[in-house]
Amino acid sequence: MLGVTAPERRYVITFGCPDRTGIIARISGFLAEHGGWIVEAAYHTDPDTGWFFTRQVVRADSLPFDAAELRARFGEVAADLSADSSWQVSDTGERRRAVVLVSKAGHCLYDLLGRVASGELDVDIAAVIGNHDSLADITRAHGIPFHHVPFPADGKAEAFEHVRKLVDEHDPHAVVLARFMQILPADLCREWAGRAINIHHSFLPSFIGAKPYHQAHTRGVKLVGATCHYVTADLDAGPIIEQDVIRVDHGDSVEDMVRKGRDIEKVTLARGLRWHLENRVLVHGNRTVVF
Repeated sequence: MLGVTAPERRYVITFGCPDRTGIIARISGFLAEHGGWIVEAAYHTDPDTGWFFTRQVVRADSLPFDAAELRARFGEVAADLSADSSWQVSDTGERRRAVVLVSKAGHCLYDLLGRVASGELDVDIAAVIGNHDSLADITRAHGIPFHHVPFPADGKAEAFEHVRKLVDEHDPHAVVLARFMQILPADLCREWAGRAINIHHSFLPSFIGAKPYHQAHTRGVKLVGATCHYVTADLDAGPIIEQDVIRVDHGDSVEDMVRKGRDIEKVTLARGLRWHLENRVLVHGNRTVVF
């Protein structure tokens, strides 16, 4: 049986700054000066904002220093180019951690657990937190701690404070709202900005309230979609990471539409989470660049 080769360790630089001439030369020149071997490079200029974006991936073994020193040295380049504060240097040798928040619907959690177990999604799920205990057994079957935090109508602030403590003790790279049916308070949206990821169906804002699939079926909707986005205090209006759709037709029942909707939610959330963990998503205002 052939052995599995460990993936090559890499440093990933994500960066945005006002557009001007010489940016690429400045970055590539800095890396070349230290022997940096670039294995991926992507660029984008937004003509509407005049902003330049890039994602550079460098072989870790080509540089004479570690990620922390690369971060410190590259800080001079970032300052020279007037980069915004969101630029990063990440190390693929550092394990990524996620905490998942759930309610009763399990399709997104089941999908993520399966992808992690099969090695398709390279992340450690440190904990699952639910405001119901419906998904406790499947979580623990995967060897992952499950925390049940009830949300009584008169105690939501205390419940969210409990959730905050449980999440923050893991310092996760991603907080995944996998059909978590509670609205994050504004302070948590700020604290987890750029890390909290949500998934919702495409019927918002057209079909608000109970039974959106029933409403869509009555209207003869032909497409069911899903949006994966970062969480902000503006409900379901944060920067979009990924979207996708699946067709439905006149022969589909409400149950068929629900099934197809769940399918597209699972795929869209998994893609968005993967791209976030791989540092492929750059946020500028309420828009994203996904390399």
